[in-house]
Amino acid sequence: MIRKLGVVLAGALLAGGIGLAYAQDSSPANVDWAHTGLEANEQRFSPLDQINAENVSELGLAWYVDLDTDRGQEATPIVVDGVLFNIEPWNITTAYNAATGEQLWRFDPQVPLRFGRLACCDIVTRGLAYHEGKVLIATLDGRLIALDAQTGEEVWSTLTVDNAMNYTITGAPRVHGDMVFIGNGGAEMGVRGYVSAYDTSTGEMIWRWHTVPGNPADGFENAAMEAAAETWSGEWWQSGGGGTVWDSLTVDPELGLLYIGTGNGSPWVRKWRSPEGGDNLYLASIVALDIATGEYRWHYQTVPGEEWDYTATQNMILADMEIDGRMRQVIMQAPKNGFFYVLDRETGELISAETIAPISWATGIDMETGRPIENPEARYGEIPVMVSPGAGGAHNWNPMAYSPETGLAYVPVTETYMAYAAAPDYTPGQGLGTAFAGHDEIRREIAEYADEHSKGWLSAWDPVTQTERWRVPYAKKGSGGVLVTAGNLVFQGTIGTSFAAYDATTGEKVWEMPVQNVPIAAPITYMVDGVQYIAVNAGWGGGLAHVERASFSELHLGKPRLLVFRLGGTVELPAMPEEGFVVPAMAARPPALEAGPEVVAQGERLFGANCSICHGNAARGGVKDLRHMSAETHATFADIVLGGSRAANGMASFADVLSSEESEAIHHYLIARANEDWGS
Repeated sequence: MIRKLGVVLAGALLAGGIGLAYAQDSSPANVDWAHTGLEANEQRFSPLDQINAENVSELGLAWYVDLDTDRGQEATPIVVDGVLFNIEPWNITTAYNAATGEQLWRFDPQVPLRFGRLACCDIVTRGLAYHEGKVLIATLDGRLIALDAQTGEEVWSTLTVDNAMNYTITGAPRVHGDMVFIGNGGAEMGVRGYVSAYDTSTGEMIWRWHTVPGNPADGFENAAMEAAAETWSGEWWQSGGGGTVWDSLTVDPELGLLYIGTGNGSPWVRKWRSPEGGDNLYLASIVALDIATGEYRWHYQTVPGEEWDYTATQNMILADMEIDGRMRQVIMQAPKNGFFYVLDRETGELISAETIAPISWATGIDMETGRPIENPEARYGEIPVMVSPGAGGAHNWNPMAYSPETGLAYVPVTETYMAYAAAPDYTPGQGLGTAFAGHDEIRREIAEYADEHSKGWLSAWDPVTQTERWRVPYAKKGSGGVLVTAGNLVFQGTIGTSFAAYDATTGEKVWEMPVQNVPIAAPITYMVDGVQYIAVNAGWGGGLAHVERASFSELHLGKPRLLVFRLGGTVELPAMPEEGFVVPAMAARPPALEAGPEVVAQGERLFGANCSICHGNAARGGVKDLRHMSAETHATFADIVLGGSRAANGMASFADVLSSEESEAIHHYLIARANEDWGS
């Protein structure tokens, strides 16, 4: 292939089908990364090839910035006109000279700390957007804010959610024309999902489309909601319904469509939200909407009657490719449920679907109906059942990428297992409707199996043949999002606390650098003054750390950082601290248990209802593994849980839902769990 940059740019746009126009000459000195997925097609494929498989061994650190938090770093930065814009937990936004790392400005939206308790999977953010001199960010408390790109000053701000309800935003806005699109999260907290379009100049709402129907007595917003209501039963609206658009949005300017991926049900357990069953549209679906009006065009539901947290919010990629002798305009997605889907993006027709990881909830897809062939045993009751994948999914938010040059999608894949069980009762709008306690021996067996068999790998997937071309295995799951370039390179952060590059054709590892933390975010690449750079946020945390059982406690981590690389880079990271942010394996015996079995049982129930979503089922893993609490944390437990002494780090006070006696019961349960697992 001709390697002149101008030719590669044009070819990439044609091969990829949908792109953003590059107004640059054949040898541009500056190439931006101005949108989350680089182009509208969200391929995360860069035409830059100054860094390539032949010289990547010369890649080194150009500059870095310490990030003042120990929470998950999931954001994709953007670069415009030589300025790199980054966003951190609590939506703190910073502008840097993209070549030197000099900070130009910093903006703190002052998100109220109480919203840290509502974010089901860490106080993270996955990115930001840019449009005509404005940087657009969405905050955890539901605001959409436009900042002046030159100064960082607020231009406008609009609230996109009802703060009386448990909405949050962790996804990145997307821009098309003079509109900016944003969804929200909160399905675990009893909300009704929707996506909205706003005017980029004023912040005024243009349209809104809900993903699940509301109370029929209030009337339906449109025909799509009326049709969806036929697939629900009971008083589902009392529990919100869910279906939040908490991450991926993709635009097709040519077809005039916005594709949204919708999330899980609220609550998880279908019988509690829809007693007579049903598909519960539009949960776990890819939905196409008219960009200009928000009107429904088509949908494809990946998991009818979803009840395993199998969201379809993972990134969606557009491409044009030849399938069975004809060119197809496709949309591709590898959602949590373990299948890789290829759909016609104009009509929603299912073209193909195959599994990318071992799964047990289904045996395949019926191509006549497009529905999964379910394993009936996966529809759990009150006795725990092991289902694969678990709630972390076979592919979560960590973005995959697609190269029009190799024709391959590069997917971070995980093999996971989880115990699912329904709670014996449920109060509408409160909790997941699941049980995280009881039948302890079954749960222990499932946890042990999950710990032994869970793993992760980077997969090079052929979407035409639906086969894997190559894979790079990792010792455990948890590696990051992906970037692919015309230099025939795939970049990814690894669970081994390194940043690595692989040959895009063969999967051979051609470069790796220890970086003292896990770059779970997706990398980007850009060019300033003729020099190509690679940038990535490194910081362990977020969804996988929250919901999966396998202990990551042996990870010894340095500070979260924004890392930027270039050929010939010589900057070195400082020496690792003696103690990392993640506590090593239990070094000291936990305190003795001083409570009886009734108190411990009460604490177990309360932990499952209030704490497990962040701190792991049965207190295994989570954003902080509470079996590993220090003596200081034990001594100040009540002040943390009820007093909010660590609210700035995302642990808001629970004094409004827990009494001091209940907090103490949870503490006793955690002490019991720590002693139970001591030495194991």
